[in-house]
Amino acid sequence: MMTNSSTRYALSFTSGTLLAAQAAVVAPIYLRTRDWTATRAQVKEENVLQSRVARSNTRMLGALIPRLQLLNEAELQIVADGTSTERGHVMWVAACHLYSLIGEFAEEVLRERFLTLAGTLTYEEYDSFYRSKAMWHDELYDVTDDSYKKLRQVLFKMMVEAGLLTKQGRIEPALLSSCVAECLNQHTPSDIRFFPTRVA
Repeated sequence: MMTNSSTRYALSFTSGTLLAAQAAVVAPIYLRTRDWTATRAQVKEENVLQSRVARSNTRMLGALIPRLQLLNEAELQIVADGTSTERGHVMWVAACHLYSLIGEFAEEVLRERFLTLAGTLTYEEYDSFYRSKAMWHDELYDVTDDSYKKLRQVLFKMMVEAGLLTKQGRIEPALLSSCVAECLNQHTPSDIRFFPTRVA
């Protein structure tokens, strides 16, 4: 497991889904500046994300930059220059690392159901997973019903955007490119554990 009962889950991922398209715009700016503060300032000043409201721009950057900061050089290059599929896979990993609840769900439920040939993933599996985690994490009990539904909805939308799940709830095997797989395997344990795939 990626966390324990003394570590609170971060539950702030409702301010954006996978954010892969936005990442494709922001990552190249960072790769040029090598400075996250300067990157954030340029994105806001030039309205690179084309937000009509400054507050939504700030909120989106607040969700996006912490994810990008978890990526290494090779992963950021994939976000900047890779295909949309590759970018989606890398941004899924970033979300899994930043939000332990997502990472554990990916490893313990999404991948497990794929490996056991379950074929589908529904809200019911998420609800069961959430209840089991709430036994050890009091902060999960404090979530309002509306926030609970929003967290669940956003997580499932992330999986759809990453190409890991259809809108109908069928699990899609992750076809990882060689460069993405190489990046994932540089981590210990391998970040392939977050994907529905039989690749070790």
